[in-house]
Amino acid sequence: MALYSEKVMDHLMHPRNVGILEDADGVGEVGNAKCGDIMKIYLKIENDIIVDVKFETFGCGSAIASSSMATEMIKGKSIHDAMALTNKAVTEALDGLPAHKIHCSVLAEEAIKNALRDYYDRHNIPYDPADFPDCEHCEHCH
Repeated sequence: MALYSEKVMDHLMHPRNVGILEDADGVGEVGNAKCGDIMKIYLKIENDIIVDVKFETFGCGSAIASSSMATEMIKGKSIHDAMALTNKAVTEALDGLPAHKIHCSVLAEEAIKNALRDYYDRHNIPYDPADFPDCEHCEHCH
């Protein structure tokens, strides 16, 4: 059995939504000091819908594939749906990741949540801080 699924390889070789949104409504960045992966997600939101999303990722193939898949999964969705995206859903959409690479899907989830928190902060939209775990102190990042 191959280490990486065809979907992981496709998103690695042909990543979707790569780049920067200069006029982003929300930006989220996370990094994993343990492995060196860094992800930055940019959101363009209109009427609570993510109309565009871009990412920049410095890291391994699993990190790039996770970023690409996660952006595909939230593009065109409501901010509520994006908040509900889990690393498990990203991993499943990629047809799995090796156990030692699951943290990449966690980073994608956290980068999106950080971008949403930034959007809420910029627009003075109230939110429950419990909806935004502190990835820097989670078990996956240390």
